[in-house]
Amino acid sequence: MSRTDPIKKELMTRRRLKHRLGSVALAGGLGVAGSCQGSDSGTTPVVDGGDAEPIVCSISKSEIFNGGPGKDGIPALTNPPLVLPREDEASFLRDGDRVIGLVVEGEPIAVPLGILWWHEIVNLEAGGRRLAVTHCPLTGSSLAFDRDPLGGVELGVSGLLYRNNLMMYDRSDDESLWPQMLRRAGCGAKPGTALAMFPVMETTWEGWRVLFPGTRVVGSNTGYATDYRVYPYGDYDRLDNSEILFPMGELDSRRPPKERVLGIPDGADGGRAYPFGALAALGPVAVVDEGELVVFWSQAARAAMAYRPLTEGQRLTFEVLEGKITDLETGSTWDASGIASSGPLAGRRLEPLTEAYVAYWFAWAAFHDNTTLWPGP
Repeated sequence: MSRTDPIKKELMTRRRLKHRLGSVALAGGLGVAGSCQGSDSGTTPVVDGGDAEPIVCSISKSEIFNGGPGKDGIPALTNPPLVLPREDEASFLRDGDRVIGLVVEGEPIAVPLGILWWHEIVNLEAGGRRLAVTHCPLTGSSLAFDRDPLGGVELGVSGLLYRNNLMMYDRSDDESLWPQMLRRAGCGAKPGTALAMFPVMETTWEGWRVLFPGTRVVGSNTGYATDYRVYPYGDYDRLDNSEILFPMGELDSRRPPKERVLGIPDGADGGRAYPFGALAALGPVAVVDEGELVVFWSQAARAAMAYRPLTEGQRLTFEVLEGKITDLETGSTWDASGIASSGPLAGRRLEPLTEAYVAYWFAWAAFHDNTTLWPGP
């Protein structure tokens, strides 16, 4: 049997499960099993029917569902080879394909969503850092985490979903479950423990190469015979498609459900969302100045990122002049990566907001139900 067969089987299971939600039981990672009914308040023990110790959850267990795969049914990757864009292993990527881009100690790295549709987590070691780059195809959320505060342990795919979002587990003796968008442990030995985020920018492959021509990228030589050009979820990601796998209450209708937003959390359930459609209405290049932060938008790269508008203690003011992001203090021009490309500050980089990340609007609103929505122009 090809190593890709179990992945395809589990993804097909996910699609079938939406037709029989009423019979789905909480099952999977950490040996958890049992009914999804019962008390949701406070810290709730989730117990299987055998001799396993109770698994304590600080999140509502009625919102945890078996996503189809068992534990590691969707296999996370660990240190897959990084290749240059011109190498054969990167030839599956098309210019418009989306990647998660990160700069680790000066080294640019891209992780294609085409890889993450099938693996969801890539554990990387680069520049002396131990990271986990993660993407949940069901919530469209792209986040990276620093594994060093957890002792460097790898993260894996539990097979469970919380509010339709990937629940990760840590590969340690005292495992916990970590809903990706919650950014903290929800069940297990470390409930409430926060994950340290690492800044990323979700963009097109072409856009990332323009910003960082010397980038390396996770290539197709993962050890799995998978066609990473294939999106395995049909039309699920269509902008106005309100289909979700498991129920999670009424969806926020202020924006299309599958529209990407750049979200900036503020507290447990607050924050601010910048919809890509509203940013695109500003023009090919745009700046949103919010005082303590600025959001840069590039239509060509289909990318938005938030930065602190400071360099060496100097507060900068940004506008778009002659089609380029320009600071009014020095006249330097900047690109979507937050790096000055010309002028007196050429080569300087603004500090990215580590906690900012991209997700589908329906998911962002569900995890941040007190969020504010940037209204656009």
